Amino acid sequence: MSYISISNLSKRFVRRGQWTEALSSVDLNIAKGSFVSFIGPSGCGKSTLLRIIGGLMKAEEGGIKVGGRSPQEMQADKQFGFVPQAPALFPWRTVLQNMNLPREVNKRSRTDLAEDEADPIELLQAVGLGDFLHAYPKELSGGMRQRVGIVRAFASGAPILLMDEPFSALDEITREVLMHQLVRIWEQHKKTVIFVTHNIQEAVYLSDQVVIMSSRPGRISRVVDIDLPRPRGEKIIESPEFYQYVVRLRESLRERWEA
Repeated sequence: MSYISISNLSKRFVRRGQWTEALSSVDLNIAKGSFVSFIGPSGCGKSTLLRIIGGLMKAEEGGIKVGGRSPQEMQADKQFGFVPQAPALFPWRTVLQNMNLPREVNKRSRTDLAEDEADPIELLQAVGLGDFLHAYPKELSGGMRQRVGIVRAFASGAPILLMDEPFSALDEITREVLMHQLVRIWEQHKKTVIFVTHNIQEAVYLSDQVVIMSSRPGRISRVVDIDLPRPRGEKIIESPEFYQYVVRLRESLRERWEA
């Protein structure tokens, strides 16, 4: 059953007095609790679509419902957690204080945790930051700061996480470590995740579905179901099945780029 439903959605911007079409006739259905990645060439509207889903931007045409409500209603009800490319951590707050910020804003305490919510300290321990609870952002590496941003979204209580290329600024080794940590946390908590990336292997490893977008104006050119077993261990990257999905997605992207 569709949790996020997008129908005939289009988005335009005015640049230098000219209309630019960013998205055109987008149709997409996303199931609750699924991990879905958007992939496509630069400028195809992936991040724009993410913002429209999250209620940060409105489309000119078409309809979108999230849990049967408008994105703006869901946003007002704090149903979205955002993870940008660079973690938005307050430098004067410790790691644990930054983690607890969403709960403080929502006036909730650790004793108010719902059954399906994650404890901030347990999440930090799960990503290897248990010894850094009282450290400040300046004392952490870029990868460590990004871990805080990711697990803070899981601890926020929001059922939908919108992640806009959260690993793009990281080196390859750190990126791979965080990818494995993210999939383990998601498999435990099963939030609905919309993930924007340019990395094909990342999309295959993390996702239940990969949405391939065409060059501008962005359209959904193909949705590929990733039928790999869960939980996904690190060894699955070395499997022939994983490699076949990577090749398939690469060929689909090349076709859309050359068309």
